[in-house]
Amino acid sequence: MSTKTIGILVTGHSPAELTGEYGNYADMFMRLLGKFDFEFKTYFVVDGVFPESPKEVDGWLLTGSKFGVYEDHEWIRKLEDFIRRVHAEGVPMVGICFGHQVMAKALGGHVEKFKGGWSAGPVTYRRSDTGEEQVLLAWHQDQVIQVPEGAEVIGKTDQCENAVIRYGDWGLSYQPHPEFSPAFFEGLASARRSAIPESLYEEVKSVEASISTDRVADEIGSFLARDR
Repeated sequence: MSTKTIGILVTGHSPAELTGEYGNYADMFMRLLGKFDFEFKTYFVVDGVFPESPKEVDGWLLTGSKFGVYEDHEWIRKLEDFIRRVHAEGVPMVGICFGHQVMAKALGGHVEKFKGGWSAGPVTYRRSDTGEEQVLLAWHQDQVIQVPEGAEVIGKTDQCENAVIRYGDWGLSYQPHPEFSPAFFEGLASARRSAIPESLYEEVKSVEASISTDRVADEIGSFLARDR
C-alpha cells in the first residue's frame, strides 16, 4: 500500500500559552495518527489559506475551532463550499468538533448552540455500530441538531444525540476531541476557563478518566488509509 497524504484543514488556533509545549491542532493530529504511514499537508483555512483542489491529497481532516459554524465569516462559507467539492469528488474526510459540525452544515444539516448547555471533560459515547462505549474529551456547546440526509448517527450521549456521524464510505465525524491529551485538555480548560460555568470548570479541571484515544485513532487512521 502506497503512502497516503492527508490534508489537515486547520479551523482554529490553540491557546498561545499552550502551543510551545503541545503545538497547534495539526501537530496533535499528526501525533494521534503517528502509527500510520501518512504524510501530511497543513492548510490554515482559519487564516484564509485553502487548497486549490479536493484532489491535492488522498484524504482530508478538519480540526476543531473556537468559532461557531453559523458565524458570518468568509472563510467558513468558503470551507463549506470546499467540503461540498470534496464530497462530490469522493475524497475521504474526517471532521472533529467544529469539523464535525461544519461537515454536517455543508451537506444540509443544522447546527446550533445547545440549549442544554456545555459538554466538557471526559464523556462516555455509546456506539451503535460496534456496541462499545468510548470515553473521549469534549469541549463544546454547539452541536449538530439535525443530520444531513443519508448520514448515519453511530454515536451519542444523553447530552449530544448526534455525536458521531458516518457518511457512507466518504466521511466520518466526531463531536469530541480524540486528539486532546488529558494534559492539554487541563491547560485548555484553564486558558478558556471563562467560557464555561465555574461549577463545570471545577468538575473538569483535572482529568483522571481513562481515555479511548488509541481505539479512535485506529478508527480514524484506518478510515483514511483504506483504498477506495
